[in-house]
Amino acid sequence: MIELHDYWRSTASYRVRIALGLAKLEWESLPVDLVAGAQTRVEHLARNPQGLVPVLNIDGHLLTQSLAIVEYLNETRGLGLLPGDAIDRARVRALSHAIAMEIHPICNLRVAKFATSQSEKITMQIWMQTFIRPGLEAFEEMLDGGSYCFGDSVSLADVCLLPQIFNADRWGVDLTNMPKIRRVASHLNQIDAFLQAHPDKTLKS
Repeated sequence: MIELHDYWRSTASYRVRIALGLAKLEWESLPVDLVAGAQTRVEHLARNPQGLVPVLNIDGHLLTQSLAIVEYLNETRGLGLLPGDAIDRARVRALSHAIAMEIHPICNLRVAKFATSQSEKITMQIWMQTFIRPGLEAFEEMLDGGSYCFGDSVSLADVCLLPQIFNADRWGVDLTNMPKIRRVASHLNQIDAFLQAHPDKTLKS
């Protein structure tokens, strides 16, 4: 059985759950409670010395870092998340990295907690809104305006976008002036693999 060490509200874990769903794989979720600090325990550090989620146990290997995991699933399960053309692949990766490597790291729980703990004026919501909104506004400008982030099928960029939208909604980020993002999100929310990966679904399962 494939094992996914994840946390229900982790956007990185959310990405991997989407990819597993797209691959139509069955897996067991083994929760790592980030709020309780379970990621710092010896047993989890043995799986991932970074003390992060997700960790995927698949094909006899422990894999870490969500984008690396999703690309592994893409390559080994033929998900078609990256275009065949090198320029198109570069564009999809740029969209994906704009979220996973620009917005996400600074909004990581441990980063945000440290920042807010050092300030009497900055709340968690202020911190999240300050960085999520401009990041998504830039992402909006990078989109062509179709039903997907790129082209006419699900790509790595879509796998990254919807979890970030969940986080934006959680922290009250106004997406009114981002019609292209809202169009894509609305379309993705009709796809079963995205629906089943949603944190609320995961929490109830």
